[in-house]
Amino acid sequence: MLGGSFWVAFIRNGIGAGLIMAVFLLLDRPRFSLKKTACCYALFGLAVVVSFSIWYVIDQQNYIRFAGILAIPVIGIFCLFMSGETIYLSLYKMALGFYMLAVTVFCGIDASRMWFGASMWADIALRIVMCFVILVFITRKIRKSFLEGADILEEEMDLFSMAALLVSIVIAAMVALWPSDRTFSPFNISRTMYLFAMAGLIQYMMFRMYLHQGREHRYQIEKELMEMNEQLLRRQLEMMKETEEESIRIRHDIRHHFLLIEEYIKNGENDKLLSYVRQYREDLENRKRERICSNETVNSILSAYGRYAQEEKIHISMNVKISEHVAVRDIDLVAILANIVENAIHGCLHSGKSRQEICILIDEKGNKIAIQCKNTCTQDVQFHKGLPKSAKEGSVGVRSIVKVVSYYNGETDFFTEDGMFVARVLINIPQNPSIIP
Repeated sequence: MLGGSFWVAFIRNGIGAGLIMAVFLLLDRPRFSLKKTACCYALFGLAVVVSFSIWYVIDQQNYIRFAGILAIPVIGIFCLFMSGETIYLSLYKMALGFYMLAVTVFCGIDASRMWFGASMWADIALRIVMCFVILVFITRKIRKSFLEGADILEEEMDLFSMAALLVSIVIAAMVALWPSDRTFSPFNISRTMYLFAMAGLIQYMMFRMYLHQGREHRYQIEKELMEMNEQLLRRQLEMMKETEEESIRIRHDIRHHFLLIEEYIKNGENDKLLSYVRQYREDLENRKRERICSNETVNSILSAYGRYAQEEKIHISMNVKISEHVAVRDIDLVAILANIVENAIHGCLHSGKSRQEICILIDEKGNKIAIQCKNTCTQDVQFHKGLPKSAKEGSVGVRSIVKVVSYYNGETDFFTEDGMFVARVLINIPQNPSIIP
Protein backbone atom coordinates (compact mmCIF):
# COMPACT_ATOMS: atom_id res chain seq x y z
CA MET A 1 0.00 0.00 0.00
CA LEU A 2 3.00 2.32 0.33
CA GLY A 3 4.09 2.05 -3.28
CA GLY A 4 4.35 4.99 -5.63
CA SER A 5 6.59 7.85 -6.60
CA PHE A 6 7.70 10.95 -4.76
CA TRP A 7 4.45 12.72 -5.64
CA VAL A 8 2.33 9.86 -4.34
CA ALA A 9 4.24 10.03 -1.05
CA PHE A 10 3.84 13.82 -1.13
CA ILE A 11 0.05 13.49 -1.42
CA ARG A 12 -0.14 10.86 1.30
CA ASN A 13 2.07 12.85 3.69
CA GLY A 14 0.15 16.02 2.89
CA ILE A 15 -3.12 14.35 3.86
CA GLY A 16 -1.71 13.14 7.17
CA ALA A 17 0.06 16.36 8.18
CA GLY A 18 -2.85 18.49 6.99
CA LEU A 19 -5.37 16.50 9.04
CA ILE A 20 -3.33 16.67 12.26
CA MET A 21 -2.64 20.39 12.02
CA ALA A 22 -6.18 21.22 10.86
CA VAL A 23 -7.75 19.37 13.82
CA PHE A 24 -5.35 21.10 16.22
CA LEU A 25 -5.89 24.54 14.71
CA LEU A 26 -9.68 24.26 14.68
CA LEU A 27 -9.68 23.61 18.44
CA ASP A 28 -6.86 25.99 19.32
CA ARG A 29 -6.54 29.60 20.40
CA PRO A 30 -3.20 30.56 18.82
CA ARG A 31 -0.71 32.86 20.47
CA PHE A 32 -0.17 34.81 17.23
CA SER A 33 -2.51 36.63 14.85
CA LEU A 34 -4.65 34.61 12.45
CA LYS A 35 -2.64 35.70 9.40
CA LYS A 36 0.73 34.90 10.96
CA THR A 37 -0.57 31.58 12.31
CA ALA A 38 -1.93 30.52 8.91
CA CYS A 39 1.35 31.37 7.18
CA CYS A 40 3.42 29.48 9.78
CA TYR A 41 1.21 26.40 9.54
CA ALA A 42 1.34 26.45 5.72
CA LEU A 43 5.13 26.85 5.56
CA PHE A 44 5.82 24.28 8.26
CA GLY A 45 3.37 21.80 6.75
CA LEU A 46 4.98 22.14 3.33
CA ALA A 47 8.47 21.67 4.80
CA VAL A 48 7.43 18.55 6.73
CA VAL A 49 5.65 16.99 3.74
CA VAL A 50 8.59 17.63 1.40
CA SER A 51 11.14 16.35 3.95
CA PHE A 52 9.25 13.14 4.67
CA SER A 53 8.60 12.55 0.96
CA ILE A 54 12.33 12.90 0.19
CA TRP A 55 13.05 10.50 3.04
CA TYR A 56 10.59 8.04 1.47
CA VAL A 57 12.39 8.17 -1.88
CA ILE A 58 15.90 7.86 -0.36
CA ASP A 59 15.30 5.17 2.29
CA GLN A 60 11.91 3.53 1.97
CA GLN A 61 12.60 0.78 4.53
CA ASN A 62 13.44 3.11 7.40
CA TYR A 63 10.67 5.45 6.31
CA ILE A 64 8.16 2.64 6.68
CA ARG A 65 9.52 1.78 10.13
CA PHE A 66 9.85 5.20 11.71
CA ALA A 67 7.99 7.90 9.72
CA GLY A 68 4.63 7.41 11.40
CA ILE A 69 6.08 7.48 14.90
CA LEU A 70 8.46 10.41 14.24
CA ALA A 71 5.63 12.51 12.85
CA ILE A 72 4.19 12.71 16.38
CA PRO A 73 7.02 14.73 18.04
CA VAL A 74 7.85 16.71 14.88
CA ILE A 75 4.36 18.08 14.30
CA GLY A 76 3.53 18.03 18.00
CA ILE A 77 6.37 20.34 19.04
CA PHE A 78 5.44 22.84 16.33
CA CYS A 79 1.76 22.88 17.31
CA LEU A 80 2.62 23.24 21.00
CA PHE A 81 4.82 26.23 20.17
CA MET A 82 2.08 27.88 18.10
CA SER A 83 -0.63 27.37 20.69
CA GLY A 84 -1.51 30.03 23.25
CA GLU A 85 -2.91 27.48 25.69
CA THR A 86 -1.42 25.28 28.40
CA ILE A 87 0.65 22.23 27.52
CA TYR A 88 -1.92 19.78 28.91
CA LEU A 89 -4.77 21.09 26.78
CA SER A 90 -2.48 21.28 23.75
CA LEU A 91 -1.49 17.64 24.28
CA TYR A 92 -5.15 16.69 24.37
CA LYS A 93 -5.75 18.34 20.99
CA MET A 94 -2.60 16.74 19.64
CA ALA A 95 -3.79 13.33 20.85
CA LEU A 96 -7.11 13.87 19.13
CA GLY A 97 -5.40 14.87 15.87
CA PHE A 98 -3.15 11.79 15.82
CA TYR A 99 -6.07 9.59 16.78
CA MET A 100 -8.03 10.90 13.80
CA LEU A 101 -5.00 10.28 11.56
CA ALA A 102 -4.68 6.70 12.81
CA VAL A 103 -8.37 6.05 12.14
CA THR A 104 -8.04 7.55 8.66
CA VAL A 105 -4.98 5.41 7.81
CA PHE A 106 -6.61 2.25 9.11
CA CYS A 107 -9.90 2.82 7.29
CA GLY A 108 -8.20 3.87 4.06
CA ILE A 109 -5.92 0.83 3.89
CA ASP A 110 -8.37 -1.84 5.00
CA ALA A 111 -11.34 -0.46 3.04
CA SER A 112 -9.14 -0.35 -0.07
CA ARG A 113 -8.07 -3.96 0.48
CA MET A 114 -11.63 -5.09 1.20
CA TRP A 115 -13.50 -3.44 -1.67
CA PHE A 116 -11.01 -2.04 -4.19
CA GLY A 117 -8.39 -4.76 -4.61
CA ALA A 118 -5.79 -2.96 -2.48
CA SER A 119 -5.67 -0.02 -4.89
CA MET A 120 -3.23 2.69 -3.86
CA TRP A 121 -5.37 5.44 -5.37
CA ALA A 122 -8.50 4.10 -3.69
CA ASP A 123 -6.63 4.31 -0.38
CA ILE A 124 -5.68 7.95 -1.05
CA ALA A 125 -9.21 8.84 -2.18
CA LEU A 126 -10.73 7.25 0.92
CA ARG A 127 -8.32 9.17 3.17
CA ILE A 128 -9.27 12.46 1.51
CA VAL A 129 -12.99 11.73 1.96
CA MET A 130 -12.50 10.77 5.62
CA CYS A 131 -10.43 13.88 6.32
CA PHE A 132 -13.17 16.04 4.84
CA VAL A 133 -15.86 14.32 6.92
CA ILE A 134 -13.78 14.59 10.12
CA LEU A 135 -13.04 18.29 9.64
CA VAL A 136 -16.66 19.13 8.83
CA PHE A 137 -17.83 17.19 11.88
CA ILE A 138 -15.34 18.94 14.16
CA THR A 139 -16.24 22.35 12.75
CA ARG A 140 -19.99 21.93 13.14
CA LYS A 141 -20.37 19.69 16.19
CA ILE A 142 -17.27 19.97 18.37
CA ARG A 143 -15.42 23.24 17.85
CA LYS A 144 -17.87 25.63 19.51
CA SER A 145 -18.45 23.57 22.65
CA PHE A 146 -14.74 22.76 22.94
CA LEU A 147 -13.64 26.39 22.77
CA GLU A 148 -16.35 27.38 25.26
CA GLY A 149 -14.98 24.80 27.72
CA ALA A 150 -11.30 25.44 26.96
CA ASP A 151 -10.78 27.67 30.01
CA ILE A 152 -12.25 25.01 32.28
CA LEU A 153 -10.07 22.30 30.74
CA GLU A 154 -6.97 24.49 31.11
CA GLU A 155 -7.65 24.85 34.83
CA GLU A 156 -8.29 21.16 35.45
CA MET A 157 -5.93 19.17 33.23
CA ASP A 158 -2.74 18.01 34.94
CA LEU A 159 0.12 15.50 34.70
CA PHE A 160 -2.21 12.53 35.04
CA SER A 161 -4.30 13.66 32.09
CA MET A 162 -1.15 14.15 30.01
CA ALA A 163 0.01 10.59 30.80
CA ALA A 164 -3.37 9.10 29.92
CA LEU A 165 -3.52 11.01 26.65
CA LEU A 166 -0.01 9.96 25.68
CA VAL A 167 -1.08 6.35 26.24
CA SER A 168 -4.00 6.86 23.86
CA ILE A 169 -1.63 8.37 21.28
CA VAL A 170 0.72 5.40 21.54
CA ILE A 171 -2.15 2.94 21.18
CA ALA A 172 -3.53 4.64 18.09
CA ALA A 173 -0.07 5.14 16.54
CA MET A 174 1.00 1.56 17.10
CA VAL A 175 -2.25 0.22 15.65
CA ALA A 176 -2.17 2.23 12.45
CA LEU A 177 1.40 3.38 11.90
CA TRP A 178 3.66 0.68 13.36
CA PRO A 179 5.25 -1.33 10.52
CA SER A 180 4.00 -4.91 10.43
CA ASP A 181 2.67 -7.50 8.06
CA ARG A 182 -0.93 -6.70 9.01
CA THR A 183 -2.46 -9.81 7.53
CA PHE A 184 -5.89 -9.01 6.15
CA SER A 185 -8.46 -10.99 8.15
CA PRO A 186 -11.73 -10.39 10.03
CA PHE A 187 -9.94 -11.13 13.31
CA ASN A 188 -7.25 -8.49 12.74
CA ILE A 189 -9.81 -5.93 11.63
CA SER A 190 -11.97 -6.60 14.70
CA ARG A 191 -8.97 -6.39 17.03
CA THR A 192 -7.83 -3.13 15.48
CA MET A 193 -11.31 -1.64 15.72
CA TYR A 194 -11.46 -2.64 19.39
CA LEU A 195 -8.13 -0.93 20.12
CA PHE A 196 -9.29 2.20 18.31
CA ALA A 197 -12.52 2.20 20.29
CA MET A 198 -10.57 1.95 23.56
CA ALA A 199 -8.19 4.76 22.57
CA GLY A 200 -11.09 6.97 21.56
CA LEU A 201 -12.94 6.17 24.77
CA ILE A 202 -9.90 7.22 26.82
CA GLN A 203 -9.84 10.62 25.16
CA TYR A 204 -13.59 11.13 25.39
CA MET A 205 -13.74 10.12 29.06
CA MET A 206 -10.80 12.40 29.91
CA PHE A 207 -12.56 15.30 28.17
CA ARG A 208 -15.89 14.70 29.93
CA MET A 209 -14.30 14.08 33.33
CA TYR A 210 -12.22 17.25 33.40
CA LEU A 211 -15.02 19.35 31.91
CA HIS A 212 -17.44 18.12 34.56
CA GLN A 213 -14.87 18.58 37.33
CA GLY A 214 -14.09 22.11 36.16
CA ARG A 215 -17.76 23.07 36.08
CA GLU A 216 -18.22 21.71 39.59
CA HIS A 217 -15.33 23.86 40.79
CA ARG A 218 -16.83 26.93 39.13
CA TYR A 219 -20.22 26.25 40.70
CA GLN A 220 -18.46 25.95 44.04
CA ILE A 221 -16.72 29.27 43.52
CA GLU A 222 -20.00 30.93 42.49
CA LYS A 223 -21.63 29.50 45.61
CA GLU A 224 -18.80 30.93 47.69
CA LEU A 225 -19.25 34.35 46.08
CA MET A 226 -22.96 34.29 46.80
CA GLU A 227 -22.29 33.38 50.43
CA MET A 228 -19.76 36.21 50.73
CA ASN A 229 -22.27 38.67 49.25
CA GLU A 230 -24.90 37.40 51.67
CA GLN A 231 -22.56 37.89 54.64
CA LEU A 232 -21.67 41.38 53.46
CA LEU A 233 -25.33 42.32 53.03
CA ARG A 234 -26.11 40.94 56.48
CA ARG A 235 -23.37 43.05 58.04
CA GLN A 236 -24.55 46.13 56.15
CA LEU A 237 -28.09 45.52 57.40
CA GLU A 238 -26.73 45.35 60.94
CA MET A 239 -24.96 48.67 60.39
CA MET A 240 -28.15 50.21 58.99
CA LYS A 241 -30.11 48.95 62.00
CA GLU A 242 -27.58 50.50 64.37
CA THR A 243 -27.73 53.75 62.40
CA GLU A 244 -31.51 53.78 62.61
CA GLU A 245 -31.42 53.20 66.36
CA GLU A 246 -28.90 56.00 66.69
CA SER A 247 -31.18 58.30 64.68
CA ILE A 248 -34.13 57.49 66.96
CA ARG A 249 -32.02 58.28 70.00
CA ILE A 250 -30.83 61.54 68.48
CA ARG A 251 -34.41 62.59 67.62
CA HIS A 252 -35.42 61.82 71.19
CA ASP A 253 -32.53 63.78 72.64
CA ILE A 254 -32.87 66.75 70.31
CA ARG A 255 -36.20 67.70 71.91
CA HIS A 256 -34.39 68.24 75.20
CA HIS A 257 -31.69 70.23 73.43
CA PHE A 258 -34.29 72.54 71.90
CA LEU A 259 -35.97 73.07 75.28
CA LEU A 260 -32.65 74.04 76.86
CA ILE A 261 -31.74 76.34 73.94
CA GLU A 262 -35.17 77.94 74.18
CA GLU A 263 -34.62 78.57 77.88
CA TYR A 264 -31.22 80.21 77.23
CA ILE A 265 -32.78 82.48 74.61
CA LYS A 266 -35.66 83.50 76.90
CA ASN A 267 -33.25 84.38 79.68
CA GLY A 268 -30.87 86.19 77.32
CA GLU A 269 -27.96 83.96 78.38
CA ASN A 270 -26.12 84.20 75.06
CA ASP A 271 -22.73 83.11 76.43
CA LYS A 272 -24.17 79.93 77.89
CA LEU A 273 -26.09 79.35 74.66
CA LEU A 274 -22.96 79.77 72.50
CA SER A 275 -20.95 77.46 74.78
CA TYR A 276 -23.69 74.83 74.69
CA VAL A 277 -23.94 74.95 70.88
CA ARG A 278 -20.18 74.50 70.56
CA GLN A 279 -20.22 71.51 72.89
CA TYR A 280 -23.09 69.98 70.93
CA ARG A 281 -21.23 70.47 67.64
CA GLU A 282 -18.07 68.85 69.03
CA ASP A 283 -20.13 65.93 70.28
CA LEU A 284 -21.67 65.45 66.81
CA GLU A 285 -18.27 65.54 65.13
CA ASN A 286 -16.90 62.95 67.54
CA ARG A 287 -19.82 60.66 66.82
CA LYS A 288 -19.48 61.00 63.08
CA ARG A 289 -18.40 57.73 61.57
CA GLU A 290 -15.07 57.96 59.81
CA ARG A 291 -15.17 57.23 56.09
CA ILE A 292 -12.43 54.86 54.91
CA CYS A 293 -12.33 55.94 51.26
CA SER A 294 -14.39 57.71 48.61
CA ASN A 295 -15.30 54.51 46.74
CA GLU A 296 -18.71 53.47 48.04
CA THR A 297 -18.29 49.73 47.41
CA VAL A 298 -14.84 49.50 48.97
CA ASN A 299 -15.93 51.68 51.88
CA SER A 300 -18.97 49.46 52.58
CA ILE A 301 -16.93 46.24 52.45
CA LEU A 302 -14.13 47.48 54.67
CA SER A 303 -16.54 49.19 57.09
CA ALA A 304 -18.60 46.03 57.54
CA TYR A 305 -15.63 43.72 58.03
CA GLY A 306 -13.74 46.33 60.06
CA ARG A 307 -16.57 46.33 62.60
CA TYR A 308 -16.60 42.52 62.53
CA ALA A 309 -12.85 42.46 63.29
CA GLN A 310 -13.25 44.95 66.14
CA GLU A 311 -16.06 42.85 67.64
CA GLU A 312 -13.62 39.92 67.66
CA LYS A 313 -11.03 42.07 69.46
CA ILE A 314 -8.76 42.16 66.40
CA HIS A 315 -6.75 45.34 65.84
CA ILE A 316 -7.29 46.42 62.24
CA SER A 317 -5.57 49.27 60.39
CA MET A 318 -6.39 50.47 56.88
CA ASN A 319 -4.64 52.74 54.43
CA VAL A 320 -6.87 53.01 51.38
CA LYS A 321 -6.31 55.26 48.38
CA ILE A 322 -8.75 54.47 45.59
CA SER A 323 -10.86 56.75 43.40
CA GLU A 324 -14.61 57.04 43.71
CA HIS A 325 -15.25 55.35 40.37
CA VAL A 326 -13.06 52.57 38.98
CA ALA A 327 -13.67 50.32 35.95
CA VAL A 328 -13.93 47.21 38.11
CA ARG A 329 -17.31 45.62 38.71
CA ASP A 330 -18.71 45.99 42.22
CA ILE A 331 -19.35 42.23 42.43
CA ASP A 332 -15.67 41.61 41.64
CA LEU A 333 -14.52 44.08 44.29
CA VAL A 334 -16.76 42.28 46.77
CA ALA A 335 -15.38 38.89 45.73
CA ILE A 336 -11.77 40.03 46.15
CA LEU A 337 -11.91 42.27 49.23
CA ALA A 338 -14.55 40.35 51.17
CA ASN A 339 -12.67 37.08 50.70
CA ILE A 340 -9.33 38.64 51.64
CA VAL A 341 -10.60 40.30 54.83
CA GLU A 342 -12.82 37.36 55.81
CA ASN A 343 -9.86 34.99 55.45
CA ALA A 344 -7.68 37.41 57.42
CA ILE A 345 -10.18 37.48 60.30
CA HIS A 346 -10.43 33.68 60.33
CA GLY A 347 -6.63 33.47 60.25
CA CYS A 348 -6.37 35.71 63.30
CA LEU A 349 -9.03 33.78 65.22
CA HIS A 350 -7.37 30.44 64.47
CA SER A 351 -3.87 31.68 65.30
CA GLY A 352 -4.38 31.36 69.04
CA LYS A 353 -2.14 34.39 69.66
CA SER A 354 -2.93 37.07 72.22
CA ARG A 355 -2.04 39.90 69.84
CA GLN A 356 -4.13 39.65 66.69
CA GLU A 357 -3.94 42.27 63.98
CA ILE A 358 -4.82 42.95 60.36
CA CYS A 359 -3.14 45.56 58.18
CA ILE A 360 -4.81 46.47 54.87
CA LEU A 361 -3.17 48.60 52.19
CA ILE A 362 -4.96 49.55 48.96
CA ASP A 363 -3.39 51.90 46.44
CA GLU A 364 -4.45 52.94 42.95
CA LYS A 365 -1.80 54.15 40.54
CA GLY A 366 -2.43 54.67 36.87
CA ASN A 367 -4.40 51.73 35.56
CA LYS A 368 -3.52 49.38 38.42
CA ILE A 369 -4.95 48.66 41.86
CA ALA A 370 -2.58 47.08 44.40
CA ILE A 371 -4.06 45.33 47.44
CA GLN A 372 -2.02 43.96 50.34
CA CYS A 373 -3.40 42.37 53.48
CA LYS A 374 -1.31 41.10 56.39
CA ASN A 375 -2.83 39.18 59.27
CA THR A 376 -1.72 37.17 62.29
CA CYS A 377 -1.58 33.46 61.47
CA THR A 378 -0.43 30.09 62.78
CA GLN A 379 3.09 28.81 62.15
CA ASP A 380 1.99 25.76 60.13
CA VAL A 381 0.32 27.38 57.11
CA GLN A 382 0.66 25.00 54.17
CA PHE A 383 0.66 25.86 50.49
CA HIS A 384 -0.21 23.88 47.37
CA LYS A 385 0.70 25.30 43.95
CA GLY A 386 1.24 28.70 45.55
CA LEU A 387 -2.19 28.77 47.25
CA PRO A 388 -2.82 28.31 50.98
CA LYS A 389 -4.52 25.05 51.93
CA SER A 390 -7.54 24.95 54.22
CA ALA A 391 -8.69 21.64 55.63
CA LYS A 392 -12.23 22.89 56.19
CA GLU A 393 -12.93 25.04 53.18
CA GLY A 394 -10.47 23.73 50.60
CA SER A 395 -9.28 27.30 49.90
CA VAL A 396 -12.46 28.05 47.94
CA GLY A 397 -12.23 31.70 48.98
CA VAL A 398 -8.68 31.94 47.72
CA ARG A 399 -9.64 30.29 44.43
CA SER A 400 -12.44 32.85 44.10
CA ILE A 401 -9.88 35.64 44.47
CA VAL A 402 -7.54 34.08 41.91
CA LYS A 403 -10.36 33.48 39.43
CA VAL A 404 -11.76 37.01 39.62
CA VAL A 405 -8.29 38.58 39.41
CA SER A 406 -7.62 36.51 36.27
CA TYR A 407 -10.53 38.30 34.56
CA TYR A 408 -8.45 41.48 34.76
CA ASN A 409 -5.16 39.80 33.77
CA GLY A 410 -3.92 40.53 37.28
CA GLU A 411 -1.61 38.73 39.66
CA THR A 412 -1.94 37.14 43.10
CA ASP A 413 0.69 36.19 45.65
CA PHE A 414 0.29 34.42 49.00
CA PHE A 415 3.04 33.74 51.55
CA THR A 416 3.94 33.97 55.24
CA GLU A 417 6.48 36.36 56.74
CA ASP A 418 7.44 36.92 60.40
CA GLY A 419 4.34 35.17 61.74
CA MET A 420 2.04 37.07 59.38
CA PHE A 421 0.10 35.75 56.41
CA VAL A 422 0.43 38.08 53.42
CA ALA A 423 -2.00 38.27 50.52
CA ARG A 424 -1.10 40.47 47.56
CA VAL A 425 -3.33 41.25 44.61
CA LEU A 426 -2.63 43.36 41.54
CA ILE A 427 -5.58 44.31 39.34
CA ASN A 428 -5.19 45.81 35.88
CA ILE A 429 -8.00 48.30 35.41
CA PRO A 430 -9.43 47.70 31.91
CA GLN A 431 -9.46 50.61 29.50
CA ASN A 432 -12.73 49.29 28.03
CA PRO A 433 -14.97 48.06 30.91
CA SER A 434 -17.39 46.38 28.47
CA ILE A 435 -14.91 43.57 27.79
CA ILE A 436 -15.05 42.33 31.39
CA PRO A 437 -16.76 38.89 31.41
